[in-house]
Amino acid sequence: MLNSLASGRRLALRTVLLQLAVAVLAGLVFLTLGRREAMSAAMSAAFVALGTALLSVRFFSGLNGAGMALSRLLTGMLLKWLVIIGGLMVILVQYKLPPLAAILGLVAAFAVNLFAFRFKG
Repeated sequence: MLNSLASGRRLALRTVLLQLAVAVLAGLVFLTLGRREAMSAAMSAAFVALGTALLSVRFFSGLNGAGMALSRLLTGMLLKWLVIIGGLMVILVQYKLPPLAAILGLVAAFAVNLFAFRFKG
């Protein structure tokens, strides 16, 4: 085993915190275009952070074996995607916020996943 469970928890926490920071940053960047664009970008990135947090909580809530770990990972991924897709529906359908800002907020938050594994602290 290369990584400990504590190391995985720290990486998950760091990823969620970075995604929340990106949500704030995306909101500030899109604030130059307007309040609705800023809300759209920040909310979509925040939904990605919430989904990642749910996945992490579900996965790290107690691992008893390989089968249990796989089932927790799959249910956590399902929760994550339900939160993200549901959040997008709320942003785009209910509040009718700009879709381009929402998509760019999603992309920015998912980009954190690419960089989280490259920089180990």
